[in-house]
Amino acid sequence: MEEGSTPSVEFPLWIANSTINETQGDVSLTQPCKRENSLLFLLLMCGTVWLAVSLYNFNKTPYLQASKREILADYALPVAVISMSFLGSFVFRDVATDQFRYSDNHPLTRAPVEELPWTASIAALGMGFALSLLFFMDQNISAAMVNNPCNKLKKGPAYHLDLFVVGVVNGFLSLYGLPWMHGVLPHSPLHVRSLADVEERVEQGHVYEIIVKVRETRVTGIISHILIGLSIFLLPYPMAYIPTAVLDGLFLYMAITSLNGNQMFERITLLFMEQAAYPPNHYIRRCPQRKIHIFTMCQVFQLAIMCFFGFSPWSYVKMVFPVIIFLLLPFSCKSFEVIVIEQCEYYVRHKVVPCLVDGKYLEALDGEHQ
Repeated sequence: MEEGSTPSVEFPLWIANSTINETQGDVSLTQPCKRENSLLFLLLMCGTVWLAVSLYNFNKTPYLQASKREILADYALPVAVISMSFLGSFVFRDVATDQFRYSDNHPLTRAPVEELPWTASIAALGMGFALSLLFFMDQNISAAMVNNPCNKLKKGPAYHLDLFVVGVVNGFLSLYGLPWMHGVLPHSPLHVRSLADVEERVEQGHVYEIIVKVRETRVTGIISHILIGLSIFLLPYPMAYIPTAVLDGLFLYMAITSLNGNQMFERITLLFMEQAAYPPNHYIRRCPQRKIHIFTMCQVFQLAIMCFFGFSPWSYVKMVFPVIIFLLLPFSCKSFEVIVIEQCEYYVRHKVVPCLVDGKYLEALDGEHQ
């Protein structure tokens, strides 16, 4: 870049016999940075989060009737996505934004696995084992959170049947290069909450929500997946009208709403609160403040380890992520006992963790509460 030129982003455009900055011949023009693009991206992303969260909490306001407030809260995310997509694609159509992208150049054919050399099959065994660990843990952790006693479900869990169905379905999907499916966070707990009747209760000046009843039905799951399949008919339009910034806001909204009722997040907030203002939770009444903070910092340390491996810029480090989660599970919640080797869990819970937190306090912090 010559002296006196403006900051720019490289965008090759070759022009012959032109004079740019006193240089003749074939030159490379550059497209100057456009601040309106980044500002619109932030506007759409933050606007999607703000509108969705505001509508999600609309049932706590005195406006409209109770039934209408509940409908707005249930459809907070679709309303926010449609509104911000209209804002980005039509109101600000003169500003270039990244749109939803897809490719229809990949035919649906079976992968020729029989043509793979034996060395590739052996390598696939190692990577497949790590992937199976991730599926195994994601599915069971999601199922354990869905079947939490706080949700007051009447029908019992079926961990083994769920894993069997996940294995069969994903084996077929893998042969045709289709996306894998299994229970995942935060979608599964949010699905349960969307089917639940929730009540607000006040205890010692603190407002909290409890689930009164959950409508246990398979109809919502069937209909939602039918609609997902029918969404292919929405390509390229109107799906192309959804800016990427709106999709990013959608994921942020899901992350924020999943923090509601998350005990670890609640205990992290206690680090910045006065002890007199602590909510009257089960573990707060039974555990000293110091023990609560020690247990919380142990979990934060585990979270930092998982973030390092999960968001690492090196691909080979990311491949170790499922193994790291599996190794950390014995240190985690008691509700995950269904997927942890009993002997390893027994040693860690009764030998390692009690060195930092007493057993009676660990049961209060790490147990299942109604």
